[in-house]
Amino acid sequence: MPSAGVPPKSRREEYADATRQALISAAGELFASQGYQQVGIEAIARSARVTRGAFYHHFADKAELFDALVGALQEQAAAKVQAAAGAAPKAKRISAGIREFLEVCCEPAYRQLVIETAPAVLGTARCREIEEAHVYGLLIDALVGPAGHNEKARANAYLAARMIGSMVCEAAQLLDNADDPVALKAEALKLVESMVGTLTPDKSRSGSARK
Repeated sequence: MPSAGVPPKSRREEYADATRQALISAAGELFASQGYQQVGIEAIARSARVTRGAFYHHFADKAELFDALVGALQEQAAAKVQAAAGAAPKAKRISAGIREFLEVCCEPAYRQLVIETAPAVLGTARCREIEEAHVYGLLIDALVGPAGHNEKARANAYLAARMIGSMVCEAAQLLDNADDPVALKAEALKLVESMVGTLTPDKSRSGSARK
């Protein structure tokens, strides 16, 4: 239902949105099954059941479509992480979010497209922009906490979030070929949570230490 004061979309706009989403979905399936380099625009348009002209109406080229796909995957990942963190007790929200992020990173399509392919296609700088608009942004906000307007605290949280995210992504790639993925996942989470623990010390413990 449209928000109050926002006019409903026209049928043409709804069709355009549906076409764009069909192209992104088709590209995701084809890139995941065949690889980014092996899939052409014609195949994507055919899979989405639209014309080549419709493709170029929405995207300048395959790389721009891939950018939109990565953004969509990161948006979905952030929604899962936020839901997991929100369902956990307040003191465990960061850990719960990180655990869910590892689960997302272990999903074959996400690992292949976002972790492995995106840096080569979009470049590191663009990948970071997308990450920080979604999952990494959530982690930065969680780590900085009430000191959100403190420039130094935010800079430290940014560095910590980048390091934690890198650890989680690397763990997901190692798990893909691990002899004992269950044990490796448990060890990876222990290491990541140990790092988080040094960044978010228990307030009651630190308070007792000051007495």
